[in-house]
Amino acid sequence: MRSTAPSGALDPGRGDQGGSGLRLRGRDREIAAVREALATVRGGRGACVVVEGVPGAGKSRLLAELDGRARRCGFEVVSVRADEFDQYAAGAALQSALQAFGGSARAAAAADDQRLWLLDSIADALEDRAQRAPVLVLVDDAQWADPATLFVLRTLPGRLAASPILWVLAVRSETERPTVARVREDLERLGARWLTLGPLPQQELEHIAADVLGENPSPALARMLRGVAGNPFLAIELVRSFADADAGKAEGSVAGRLYHDIPAGFRLSVAARLEQLPEDAVRLLQIGSVLGREFDFGTAARMLGRQVGSLLSGVEAALNAGLLSADGPRLAFRHDLMRQAVHENLPQAVRTALHREAAESLRATGARSAEVAWHVVMAGGPVDDDAVTTLHTAVRELSATAPDAAADFAQRAAGLLSPRDRRRVGLLTDAAEYLGRTRRVHEALDLVDTALSDGLEPLHEANLRLVAAEIHQAAGDDSAATRHVQKALDLPGLPSDLRVRLLKTEAMGHVHLGNITAAEQTDPGLVEAAYRSHDPAVVVSVMVFQSQTFFYRGRLARALELAEEATERARTEPTVPYLRPPRIPALWLATLLTTTDRLADTERILREGQQEAEALGLGWSLPHWHARRACALLEQGALDDAAVEAEAGLAVADELEITQPNPLARSVLALVEIRRGGLGKARDHLRAAEAGSGTNAQRYGLWVSLARACLADAEHQDTAAAALMGSFEDHEPTRLLALSPSHWPGIVRIALRGAEPSVAQAVSGALRTLTARDDSQEIIGAVRAHVDGLLHSDPRALMSAITGYRSTGRRLVLAAAYEDLGELQAASADTAPAIPNLEEAGRLALASGALRDHERIGRRLRQLGVPAGAPSHDTISPPGWSSLTESERKLIPLVVDGLTNRAIADRLYVSVHTVNTHMRHIFTKLGINTRVELTRLAVERGERGDIADGTG
Repeated sequence: MRSTAPSGALDPGRGDQGGSGLRLRGRDREIAAVREALATVRGGRGACVVVEGVPGAGKSRLLAELDGRARRCGFEVVSVRADEFDQYAAGAALQSALQAFGGSARAAAAADDQRLWLLDSIADALEDRAQRAPVLVLVDDAQWADPATLFVLRTLPGRLAASPILWVLAVRSETERPTVARVREDLERLGARWLTLGPLPQQELEHIAADVLGENPSPALARMLRGVAGNPFLAIELVRSFADADAGKAEGSVAGRLYHDIPAGFRLSVAARLEQLPEDAVRLLQIGSVLGREFDFGTAARMLGRQVGSLLSGVEAALNAGLLSADGPRLAFRHDLMRQAVHENLPQAVRTALHREAAESLRATGARSAEVAWHVVMAGGPVDDDAVTTLHTAVRELSATAPDAAADFAQRAAGLLSPRDRRRVGLLTDAAEYLGRTRRVHEALDLVDTALSDGLEPLHEANLRLVAAEIHQAAGDDSAATRHVQKALDLPGLPSDLRVRLLKTEAMGHVHLGNITAAEQTDPGLVEAAYRSHDPAVVVSVMVFQSQTFFYRGRLARALELAEEATERARTEPTVPYLRPPRIPALWLATLLTTTDRLADTERILREGQQEAEALGLGWSLPHWHARRACALLEQGALDDAAVEAEAGLAVADELEITQPNPLARSVLALVEIRRGGLGKARDHLRAAEAGSGTNAQRYGLWVSLARACLADAEHQDTAAAALMGSFEDHEPTRLLALSPSHWPGIVRIALRGAEPSVAQAVSGALRTLTARDDSQEIIGAVRAHVDGLLHSDPRALMSAITGYRSTGRRLVLAAAYEDLGELQAASADTAPAIPNLEEAGRLALASGALRDHERIGRRLRQLGVPAGAPSHDTISPPGWSSLTESERKLIPLVVDGLTNRAIADRLYVSVHTVNTHMRHIFTKLGINTRVELTRLAVERGERGDIADGTG
């Protein structure tokens, strides 16, 4: 599956011999296309080819030809071939292939959702190989590939497009499997080359016949070849089967209607060949056709009630007849069309009984649950308890790497049971839970509603409603989540552990809804009971809950104390990291620190927490880590890096198909673009945030409202202040604390500019309440002084705010205070004091990347008679280089040194997804597509000494 060959010429030869031992005929156009793809990849750029055709069209033969050519060109080859029951298999065959042949795999994740770990481990292995030699990834019979491998094929060709990797899939035409259709759509968007293997012309079929016979076919045989509809495999089988027969009698037997993609004549020809075999061989082939294209000889013998040794003559006869091969540890049909023909020649009742017996036999020997489950499904109902247990196991194993496929399989398995079967609800509950991890949330909730309408037992209904509540909560609809929880709590006879889970979910919903009193009153004994629990995850979870209630009450010191204790406990307990956001202690601690004087500590907390999440494969949490890091960077005034983190969060959510578009990340991007001056991009991000925040109105609505108001203010619309109405009119600090402190003075500024003093007064009142309850944070005092300065046009208050801000590491709000002070001074008779304050504001804005702010301040200075300064942009570097950010420049020498994205991330202590986003930006800005091009440009600039130090 993996091969390393010495480098050679791009086209070492035609390679006429392949897996079939015959020359590849009639595919010159396709050969030219794959040669072109090989050349593209050897040039340093990724490519993708999809080979499509009916069974027997020669897809595998073309892949074998490509395999040989690639090896001779110095490619490393990773090859996977799927079987029919792989459709329900857990894990990724592609990953197994990489590990089996020298892969340095990352430690397997123990999380329920392993999609991130799967993607990153395969991406790391392929990128590492691609640093040494170009790589060819071959997936044959992709229509049957396991869901995890299909997920990888949808995602990694785009992520690794800058690496020299050629992806080649062979798939049957018109496959009905939805996941395969999604792979096709995604690869088409990436510009994959499509090769459809159509029927071969008659002349090529006669050439194939001559290759098989060693001489030209007779006229009668040539006439018979017209009946194979241009299918090369059928042509070869026809020639081999009937070359010595009476062609006149056989003529026309291959033609006929299609039956499940198998010509009726071919089925008859296979049946005729079986008639010539001894009975042992026939029975072995029939049982084998039920077990799959590849099958275990021992299992087949047990199903026949025979000893292995007694079937050796049957095996030999099947091998000699060319129906089976024995090249590996299992027997295999030489082509799946042969297996299908044998299988379809069995009566339906016999096939069903044999699949049921195969499931029982394989289960007894400890076979893979996916293989057993495939036979259970093929057998249909009725289904015994052992079979249901197998189905549950297969579904849960599959859910870790392909939750959408697991949900579909669970529903298919539930369909084998009657509507009144009590075992059915467990499968449907699993299906809803797994759909809730994907973007198919509406399907999940529809499934819940349908199942609830069946009239369930209390325990089953409560579990289903808990799943529904968690789905709603993950999607941001805390009101709907609370309704499900309350209905579940009204049910009789629930076990105590389930009641605790329901109560915790209800309490967290109240926190999200801003109803802290209701959260505290959810159950008076809940907190005490949680602290007595022997489960460390329960203890840590309740500590986070208490920290959140103290925080939103404005008692920051106590909230911080609890959050730090919860985070410390989580580090020593292996089960705690699997808590869902926002209960992850380190994630909450970072959110809290962003509001305190310890803003600088958020970088370490977020970096360590995110690295742990990536190592554990907690993919569902990554968008939250990236979004919170974006918020912290925005608070610091690092606009470029904040945007990259927000984009990285959106990218990983898109890769993993995570439920809810993140309004927080979109709001941060909108705010960044407003400060940069990209108002059109800000509008796009705001629209996406509003679309994604529909049910998130409480949790992220304040961020969206802030972005909406800031954009309207930037566009000089009268609606700017009105956008704040209803969001910031509470004199309690709860709602204000949902935003980072540097944004609070901006709310007041917009409100005053729009003649909405009630909003400004409310913010001021909330700040007075907050400082009265906890005056431990200097940043809160500085913001209060800033707000008072704006409300009362008080320069001394603004100067006090500037003094307070200087030690907090918040450049943008410090720039705003300088600008506000400068504007106040510029309105007086003596404008001279305003100039240094405005100049300092402009310097800070420029250092933050706030180009629009810098330009506005520059215009104001010119109105005051200050001449324009020297150009701040690079006028020497080639186009594109001057637009690279400091963080992007740091990556370039590491790329030149040959480090992979993972190695760069480890070196710079950032997420690999952050590096991926930086690399996309670099390629776009420089107008290139590959690392090879970037290295060449960097080396050219390095000769001028400006790469290592990041200048220019």
